[in-house]
Amino acid sequence: QVRLVESGGGSVQPGGSLRLSCVASGRTFSNGAMGWFRQGPGKEREFVATISTNGDSTFYANAVKGRFTISRDNAKNTVYLQMNSVVPEDTAVYYCAARAGPFTASIRTEYAYWGQGTQVTVSS
Repeated sequence: QVRLVESGGGSVQPGGSLRLSCVASGRTFSNGAMGWFRQGPGKEREFVATISTNGDSTFYANAVKGRFTISRDNAKNTVYLQMNSVVPEDTAVYYCAARAGPFTASIRTEYAYWGQGTQVTVSS
C-alpha cells in the first residue's frame, strides 16, 4: 500500500507563488514516476506535470508550462510542485499521484496511487 499526503495549498493572489509538497510512504519512493493533477470547480481532473523516477525527465501541461516546476527528492520521499505567476484559472484541488513504472506519464489511468488533494485558490 502506498500513502501520499499533499500539503502547501492555500490562497494566493494572481501573480503570486506557491509550493506544493507530497510525501510518499509505504513503498520505495524512488522506484516510480510521480505526477500532479488538478480538478477545478465543475471540471474533470486534468494532468499538470510529471517527473521520472530519477528526476531527469519532466513533462508539463501546456497551461502551466513555463510557470510551474515539478521536482523530487528521493532521499525525503517527496515530490514538489513550484507554482509561479499563478492565475485564477489555476484554482483547483491539486492531487499527487504515483505510478509503478519509472517513466513520465500524463494519463490518469497510468497512476495507481493518489493523495487526498490540497486546495489552491487564486483570487485577488
